[in-house]
Amino acid sequence: MSEATTVTIEALHAYGVSALVTTGMSESNARTVADKLVLTDSWGTFTHGNKLLGDYIKRLDAGGTDPLGQAQVVNEGPAWAIVDGGNAKGQIGCDLAMRKAIELASEAGVSYVGVRNTSHFGAAGVYPAMAAEANMISIAMANDIPSVCAPGSTQAVMGTNPLAYAVPAGKHPPILLDIATSTVAGGKIFAALQRGESLAPDWVIDSDGKPTTDGTLYPLKAALAPMSGHKGYGMALLHENLAGILTGANISWQVLNWIIDDQTKPTGHGAAFIVINPAAMMPLAKFHERVDRLIDEIHAAPTAEGVERVLVPGEMEWRRRETALAKGIALPPDVVGKLRELDQRLGLKPDWLG
Repeated sequence: MSEATTVTIEALHAYGVSALVTTGMSESNARTVADKLVLTDSWGTFTHGNKLLGDYIKRLDAGGTDPLGQAQVVNEGPAWAIVDGGNAKGQIGCDLAMRKAIELASEAGVSYVGVRNTSHFGAAGVYPAMAAEANMISIAMANDIPSVCAPGSTQAVMGTNPLAYAVPAGKHPPILLDIATSTVAGGKIFAALQRGESLAPDWVIDSDGKPTTDGTLYPLKAALAPMSGHKGYGMALLHENLAGILTGANISWQVLNWIIDDQTKPTGHGAAFIVINPAAMMPLAKFHERVDRLIDEIHAAPTAEGVERVLVPGEMEWRRRETALAKGIALPPDVVGKLRELDQRLGLKPDWLG
């Protein structure tokens, strides 16, 4: 199998909901998870979309993630809140947390909402995208089991601890950045191995503290390199404090690897969201105009040979989503293979999966 399989957004979403409901999850919660996975795939970020669905369901079936889990706000103040994720799928508690953060920021101007007792939350960018839709700026982050070296270490010290932010604009789509604080996310290592591709020499550090291109060593005998050395390490440490320490979630090696560790035990991840309401500080139309002007200036920057124009973060993803809405999502062969493997167990047999 070497060609992509195109599926409509609606059909892919319906499949995700049906698959998740087989675990005992409510249809409402299944829709929340499917929303995030399909949005991620529509952006072309296939490492964090429905490719993960089968592994999510394995952990749900084993009980390490509670299919009946319900997230709830357990403590709050005028501009902050703490959400207990109920050991449900990460998208469920984090969706609630972002909606709460938007609500608080609409009154207070800014807000912080942390999440504990949650699990892998997928692509970090789906949460700031919610705030951008509400015309608010947002930052999202999470912690994870250590898989990334610190400068000078020979073993992992921090998780990939992602960072995502979104800034709404007027005539332009929102600025949207979603990155790991490692050089690459761990999923890209696994995806490269599945496709038989070589790793870049700055992706993985072996147990001697030296770069390696042997992806089979990760994660048991090697760790990811931090993004930009000490800079990525420092950012990851901030995320550990805001998403782990402050929320009461597990931290560092207390967090379990959601794929390879005991599938019957909670992973204990944490997450955090910060939202800023521009309308509390200036007229929203003026804010949009200023963001648009900044984007226009960046677009007008001189370019190197062969480059049409300088892009802002998120432009490629929003373009891919426009295409996906009009023509469907072209799922890569490795994603289709994972979904076929899942459906051998579930027997849902959608026409598009073949």
